[in-house]
Amino acid sequence: MLLKNKTLGSALIIAGTSIGAGMLAMPLTSAGIGFGFTAALLFGLWLLLAYSGLLFVEVYQTAQRKDDGVATLAEKYFGMPGRVISTVSLFVLLYALSAAYMTGGGSLLANVLPADLFGSNDNTLKISILAFTVLLGAFVVIGTSGVDGITRLLFSGKIIIFILVLAMMLPRISLENLMEKPLDYALILSAAPIFFTSFGFHVVMGSINSYLDGDVKRFKNAIIIGTSIPLVAYLLWQLATHGILSQREFVAVLKDNPTLTGLINATKALTGSLSNVLSVFYSLALITSFLGVALGLFEGLNDLFKRAKMPANRISLTITTFIPPLLFALFYPNGFLAALGYAGLLCAFYCLILPIGLAWRTRKHYKNLPYRVAGGNITLVVALLIGILIIVIPFLIQAGLLPQVIG
Repeated sequence: MLLKNKTLGSALIIAGTSIGAGMLAMPLTSAGIGFGFTAALLFGLWLLLAYSGLLFVEVYQTAQRKDDGVATLAEKYFGMPGRVISTVSLFVLLYALSAAYMTGGGSLLANVLPADLFGSNDNTLKISILAFTVLLGAFVVIGTSGVDGITRLLFSGKIIIFILVLAMMLPRISLENLMEKPLDYALILSAAPIFFTSFGFHVVMGSINSYLDGDVKRFKNAIIIGTSIPLVAYLLWQLATHGILSQREFVAVLKDNPTLTGLINATKALTGSLSNVLSVFYSLALITSFLGVALGLFEGLNDLFKRAKMPANRISLTITTFIPPLLFALFYPNGFLAALGYAGLLCAFYCLILPIGLAWRTRKHYKNLPYRVAGGNITLVVALLIGILIIVIPFLIQAGLLPQVIG
């Protein structure tokens, strides 16, 4: 019966969508913050994004069909501009995530190759990015069946290795390391957009509503359970990484190499052979995240092309899915954190501002809906202000008004 429980299945879909390569960026992003404030930031973002997920439950009560997508709801309340903006923001978000995963995956692959294999470190990194994209992109082009087969295998391995990593790291944690304070309290704000992507499950809201036949109670429970799973996983992960590493030594290593390779090197001296296990875990997490995002982008473009009566063959879809993020990755090969930061900007719009706007309009049109998220319109305004702040943060960092997350 448990295996057939649709609420549990939906919760696992939400958890699986949330837990991705954003988790890998957390130690890079939070190195200068300390565990206590990192945990507080995680908990606050969990509350915020679970709340915005529940707003979708409220709005979906007004859907004409249970399989209506978010873009359809946006068109219902904001006209064709709403559909266009929601669709474009989703695609750009998926492109930003794809670029982040390409740069991260290429960095990890280059780390296991001789640095001068292709003449220089830069050439080796670029060819590694290209190889990572071509090899894994082939599964996406094959279709859902190809991604499903490899993802089941890799996801199972990722869970097993994650448990193994925690079992090896948690006994080594130091209370002194966990008590470290932020090197700069402004880093907490700088980290928020990247952390934001770690709870970005909202792209599956339409699918979950359809799967649960529009059942409000089960939809609510799926969101609460499904977001709690990654929260616990993230807290354990941060407890382990912050607990075994001295903050200043950690930051010093990452200043020289603010990539996943740098994170592995930072742990190598203290954990010995554990760094090899971590490398495997990082690789599996990146691969499963990339496959899921790229497949969503590929299928989304397929639907868009058909709707616009454009050629939707494998060649056109492959080019439009992989070339834009690949160009970013090749010309900005150390842009893993930057790409995730801008993905956080777009995620703030799609996962927070959009559901707030939809809920606001829903409440104007329907005064007595059976389910309404607690907090009233005041909470909507507060959440909106937070969303705007998260969108502005990357620009404040660029302007030098907030510090970079590393250094």
